[in-house]
Amino acid sequence: MSTIADGKVVSFHYTLTNDKGEVVDTSRDRDEPLPYLHGGQNIVPGLERQLTGKQVGDKLEVTVSPTEGYGERDPALTQQVPKDAFPDDLEIAVGMQFVAQSNAGPVPIWIAAIEGDTITIDQNHPLSGETLHFDVEVVEIRDATDEEKEHGHPHGPEGHQH
Repeated sequence: MSTIADGKVVSFHYTLTNDKGEVVDTSRDRDEPLPYLHGGQNIVPGLERQLTGKQVGDKLEVTVSPTEGYGERDPALTQQVPKDAFPDDLEIAVGMQFVAQSNAGPVPIWIAAIEGDTITIDQNHPLSGETLHFDVEVVEIRDATDEEKEHGHPHGPEGHQH
């Protein structure tokens, strides 16, 4: 039987909750489990580490600290910008994610707050600083193709996914 190791494409169902027990995300209401390339940094490091060596059918509960999840919150990554920095025809809402261009390349940002004509943007992932609680079931394990290894992520049945 195959076990989870680097170079394997693993599909799993999960439910992610926070410390309050609130469901943050789940794959269980989707038709397909979540696929990822083990060793490809496709999922948070703490979950990937706990899945190493597991087999199809294994069910586990994993607690991931912020340092092995989305990192600690950095207040310096939050800033306020004028609303007119965004296109006029764009409906902006708290929680929306954008990709901004910086000197270091593309940077993900989230809308943290909207107060009048001032928008607070945050480069911290919304789950940074949070302890993550995963309830996981391993559904499938297969060898990654050469192309998947080269691209660093799994491809679907139709080939390359973005």
